[in-house]
Amino acid sequence: MDSTAPTPQNTPTPSIPLAVTDQQNSALLDDTLALLNNGVPEKADQRGLGEIERWEQVLRASERPGLAKIIQELATLNQQLSTPDTAAHDLAETLATLGAETVKVADESSDDYSGPLTQLGKLLIKMGSSLSR
Repeated sequence: MDSTAPTPQNTPTPSIPLAVTDQQNSALLDDTLALLNNGVPEKADQRGLGEIERWEQVLRASERPGLAKIIQELATLNQQLSTPDTAAHDLAETLATLGAETVKVADESSDDYSGPLTQLGKLLIKMGSSLSR
């Protein structure tokens, strides 16, 4: 068999990790901060779910250590927001944990993301606190 022959059309393409530039990371961070600075999005708001999914993809593609807990909490948040009867205190707990983990990553970061990540983490904690009241 000739090894230079084209591969059949039904051969699955290997999964290529998502490459994310610094500019795309900054844009995602800016988008999320803008969304959350407008207050807690309505539960049915698809834009919020879209942001969560974008973060999950970007963090899974990242080579930075210590993101597993954030990815797990994002998946939990996505599930909670997609379920109509999620209790506010459960949502508040997930947001607070997500915020605390984000601040932890920001503290360990030595690049331009430290400030915006800290801001995002504090915003998530504040949102969690407002939901738990």
